[in-house]
Amino acid sequence: MKTVRAHEIGGPEVLVYEDVPDPEPTVGEVLVGIHTTGVNYTDVSSRKGTNPPASLPWTPGREAAGVVLKIGEGVSNVKVGDRVAYAMYTGSYAEKAVVPARLLVPLPDNIDFDTAAATMLQAMTAHFLAYGITRLDPNDSVLVHAGAGGVGLLLIQMLKRLGVRVFTTVSTQEKAELAISAGADQTIDYTKEDFPTVIKESTDGMGVKVVYDAVGQTTFQNSVKSLGRRGYMVFYGQSSGPVTSIDSSILRGGSLFLTRPTLGDYTADREELLYRANEVLGWVASGELKLHISLRLPLREAAEAHRQLEGRRTTGKVLLVP
Repeated sequence: MKTVRAHEIGGPEVLVYEDVPDPEPTVGEVLVGIHTTGVNYTDVSSRKGTNPPASLPWTPGREAAGVVLKIGEGVSNVKVGDRVAYAMYTGSYAEKAVVPARLLVPLPDNIDFDTAAATMLQAMTAHFLAYGITRLDPNDSVLVHAGAGGVGLLLIQMLKRLGVRVFTTVSTQEKAELAISAGADQTIDYTKEDFPTVIKESTDGMGVKVVYDAVGQTTFQNSVKSLGRRGYMVFYGQSSGPVTSIDSSILRGGSLFLTRPTLGDYTADREELLYRANEVLGWVASGELKLHISLRLPLREAAEAHRQLEGRRTTGKVLLVP
């Protein structure tokens, strides 16, 4: 089968489109024929060594949708021919992948493979951020960084379902318009404006209850400054680089909370996984949650997908198709 692998850490050029033997499922595993793969910034972070893979050569990809081709011993939740999607398991930049059966989510008939691959990881991430960190009320304000990104556009929509006031940072007018169309109340161009100052002025000095920050190094300190009393600093990614040291005293001014959540901990058992997956897939199917797919490329062009994503030239979701 064809796959994309990196034999070394480096730029997008280290991603090589090559032949490897077909994998075989063992106990508790399923072989999935992949129809669409979702591209996420975590793939970029691992490729360039910010969060390096455990070993090389390495096949990127943490989500996909496709059809069950084979099942291993002890698998009873899916059968050959089932349409499924999954997230949180590495190796989806390929025509086929072996995946633990416990991670597979059956797809409704009205959800196609592109939609499923664009939904799983980012929409479930947005779901736990909006509904799993803390209770939000309609009089609360929040800040979403990278509001025109894949998670950002979905998170804004979910936060507006709760009725909260949403600020978001963007870098272009096009991205601002996308964030507004998703429901953002106010966009802040971080290339021209100091976002903590804008937020404090717009909230009469109160600040926001939650900052959702997947940028990391370049935004972390100012994100904390944007919080109000007993606010939540939700640091869930590091697209600009890791935050290597944190002085806990920055949390004292306002009795602030800091969390570094991951999707795996908010889908810790199959019941919770299916709850989040089925809810977001249901919202997408009904039109309540709108996806924005900005780029769809052949699998062989995975390096270009990384160039576009890393260069912040994309909005919404990037997909690869074997």
